Amino acid sequence: QLQAFGGGLVQAGGSLRLSCAASGRTFSSYAMGWFRQAPGKEREFVAAISWSDGSTYYADSVKGRFTISRDNAKNTNYLQMNSLKPEDTAVYYCAVQAPMRAIVVVTTLYDYWGQGTLVTVSS
Repeated sequence: QLQAFGGGLVQAGGSLRLSCAASGRTFSSYAMGWFRQAPGKEREFVAAISWSDGSTYYADSVKGRFTISRDNAKNTNYLQMNSLKPEDTAVYYCAVQAPMRAIVVVTTLYDYWGQGTLVTVSS
């Protein structure tokens, strides 16, 4: 089970931190990722982190602004979003890929999904 928290309304240039807690089954190797879906658009990859070694992956559109991290003890990952832009407005979803595969940017390669949390960035 995945639970995502932290969405809300923020002005452009502001910051938000999303969190996603995982519970239930445990895996020896997995990745946790974030995707987002804006109205009328397809769900797209935002960021992912390898739970075993902490390797991180980002979409070009968020590099340098978003940071994904993990807390192993809490089975929780965080998405720190800085310098937010109106185009970041979307429902953000966390997901788990277990076991971790070579490709982390494709939605269909994720096995478990949390409920979305809405992020709205006003101009």
